[in-house]
Amino acid sequence: MHHIISILVENKFGALARIAGMFSGRGFNIETLNVGPMANNEVSRITATIVGDSEALEQAIKQVNKLVNVLEVTEYSSGQATERELVMLKVKTSAGQRSELMQVCDIFRAKIIDVSTDTVNIEMTGNASKVSAFLNLVQPYGIVEMARTGNLALKRG
Repeated sequence: MHHIISILVENKFGALARIAGMFSGRGFNIETLNVGPMANNEVSRITATIVGDSEALEQAIKQVNKLVNVLEVTEYSSGQATERELVMLKVKTSAGQRSELMQVCDIFRAKIIDVSTDTVNIEMTGNASKVSAFLNLVQPYGIVEMARTGNLALKRG
């Protein structure tokens, strides 16, 4: 089962390594991992999508809470958070295909951020299913390169 975990940590050396090591040491697969500083740069938010047993995850969260530099740990159950991913793609395209590809981008509210003679760079955000649907439609053009963030999440309300 997939679980989205948000962890606020002091922005200190080794905090991420301790947290990732704790999850992997207990048999959890970290499917996606995002880390970024908060507005004041003293605190960072780690958002992780973890695959594993719900009961074992509860115990792991308690142990993460005890780690040095950890300020707060929150697990988001389904529907408790707004979730988004970012994907950037370099896609092969000829001049004749470009308008068709632009229409696909418009449908998914993706942005073309760079154009060359034979490729287009695209930026798109959305939930995981929207990103997957977009990738399925763009795949036939030929994806040259791709970078994908995985989930970012914030609690609703």
